[in-house]
Amino acid sequence: MPRTTTSPAHARKALPRVSLPGLHGRVWIDGPEGTFIGYGRVVLLERIRQYGSITKAAKSMEMAYRRAWDLVDSMNRQAKEPFVEVATGGKGGGGARVTAQGEKAIALFWRLDDDFQRFLKNEGRKLTVPATIKQGAGRSKAARK
Repeated sequence: MPRTTTSPAHARKALPRVSLPGLHGRVWIDGPEGTFIGYGRVVLLERIRQYGSITKAAKSMEMAYRRAWDLVDSMNRQAKEPFVEVATGGKGGGGARVTAQGEKAIALFWRLDDDFQRFLKNEGRKLTVPATIKQGAGRSKAARK
């Protein structure tokens, strides 16, 4: 299924299986309960926006519904205003929608992530790869375990 993001630059977000020499990192925001918002949670919010359902969003990410619900519940509890509103059952079935506050959080996170990735790239240019590391060689199977 197509990934829904706020800009084409976010299509590159999948983690590579082989790490290349250089600076790498992820950014997330902690709250009183631990992680408040980060990459996976933002993608979940985008999928909820796309599908109008926590169940469908979770399936699109190969995530258990319970895990997706726990993430949404955690974000909603830690935010001043909920990021997701849920409607239960009824004639047309339930559903979920990302609130205006959730939309702001999505946009803010991607701006923060873009700035962080730009910082890593710029700082990485200042580094030289040690002569003992072959560029592009990746890690051995033993090192990945």
